[in-house]
Amino acid sequence: MKSAVFYRKLERCDICPRTCGVNRLKGEKGVCGVSNRPIVSSWGPHFGEERILVGSRGSGTVFFTFCNLKCVYCQNYEISQLGVGREITIERLAEIFVELQNMGVENLNLVTPTHQVPFIVDALERIERKIPVVYNCVDTSPLRRLSNWQDLWTSTCPISSTVIRNLV
Repeated sequence: MKSAVFYRKLERCDICPRTCGVNRLKGEKGVCGVSNRPIVSSWGPHFGEERILVGSRGSGTVFFTFCNLKCVYCQNYEISQLGVGREITIERLAEIFVELQNMGVENLNLVTPTHQVPFIVDALERIERKIPVVYNCVDTSPLRRLSNWQDLWTSTCPISSTVIRNLV
């Protein structure tokens, strides 16, 4: 299971380019503000993304709390830097993904996911995914490790909305 690779990285965290080195598995918080469980602000069908992502049924957006980038101009500042959200279990995150899928959304749109990739991969491994995953963040550093998802999109990458194919 791919999630095991990411969980091992949390022992001396280098999930994001900040490589803070804390042991998130033992509850230490990284530079990102997250330790060993997912923190989510909100989720639901979202129609405020690029048209290609929204389609006619909306994008199944999950706003992950905190962010490793710490951008002072972030439009989601309250979520990304002030920590608006709540800690949930991996099981609950998987349920959220299934709930969104069952709502008929076009995709699972993961907003600021980088620092929570181990939890996301774990939750995705637990469900039967029927729709594409959108990696909605400027920091795409973990993408090279997600090569088994050929339908992964990156939304706010500096090179615009691009379908990532044949990830290496």
